[in-house]
Amino acid sequence: VQLQASGGGSVQPGGTLRLSCTASGFSLGDYAVAWFRRAPGKEREFVAAISWSGGTTYYADSVKGRFTISRDNAKSTVYLLMNSLKPEDTAVYYCAARASYLATMAIVYDYWGQGTLVTVSS
Repeated sequence: VQLQASGGGSVQPGGTLRLSCTASGFSLGDYAVAWFRRAPGKEREFVAAISWSGGTTYYADSVKGRFTISRDNAKSTVYLLMNSLKPEDTAVYYCAARASYLATMAIVYDYWGQGTLVTVSS
């Protein structure tokens, strides 16, 4: 049972990146999935979450209107489209899954990806 986050990289302010979270060993379609991030010198924080069906999403205020979480259960993949990126979005981004309702607290998630680095800098 593994989650793999990918798609990170370096981008200028105002740019766009799309992160992917792919599951192996289980069907991600049965799980709520969330993205968290940890910026240098800061604690991990919630970014966005999506229900197993994709019908419900939730965003941190800091990314609302700029980031979009979506999923393709046939591909067992969840995406995080990040537009209008800011330097303060620089962080390692992690995806996490739980076999229940979506949540914003990291402690309730059962499975975690290894993280992918996003750097926003001019």
